[in-house]
Amino acid sequence: MFQTLKTASFALATILCAGFVTSADARPVHMPTTSVTSQPIGHYEFCQQYSDRCQPRQAARAPKLDKALWSRIVEVNAAVNAAIYPREDMAMHGKADVWSYPTTEGDCEDYALLKQYMLERAGVPSSALLLTVVLQSNGEGHAVLTVRTDRGDFVLDNLVEQVSVWNETNYTYLKRQSERHAGQWVDIIDDRSILVGSLR
Repeated sequence: MFQTLKTASFALATILCAGFVTSADARPVHMPTTSVTSQPIGHYEFCQQYSDRCQPRQAARAPKLDKALWSRIVEVNAAVNAAIYPREDMAMHGKADVWSYPTTEGDCEDYALLKQYMLERAGVPSSALLLTVVLQSNGEGHAVLTVRTDRGDFVLDNLVEQVSVWNETNYTYLKRQSERHAGQWVDIIDDRSILVGSLR
């Protein structure tokens, strides 16, 4: 745990000292989103079971990324990744795309759901904790948790320990939960050329 906190402190210092480029040709540190889109079927079924987790909400300003918030983000990401054994939905449930809270094992979206729940319990606004669907470089679908902050949108992933700004990951971003309604999803505009090249 000490090593995790030490690494987290160094990463935060790097982010705060470096700052972010804001010129017109810079890659956006906040995900550009557009209109409401289709809800993943697994999340739709999750909402039938946990309707209280899929309600309208007030879109709050992105929280300030200070040392306390960064430590929470890193700790929750590491704790869930360590506690949950990766297992695909077909092996657990006999069908694909089952979204649920994991106890000992789970698929990618289950990790994201648990991280979302734990960070919300820790005081992070729900409108800043957004389930997100991406494509991996091999073309396979994947789910992560996006945490909105005033310094950018950060991604919590069960496949890697590092928490990164979304535009520094090797994913193509498709859609995520709406900030204003936990049961709605919006499209993400991801036109980064670095990822286009990696998918060819």
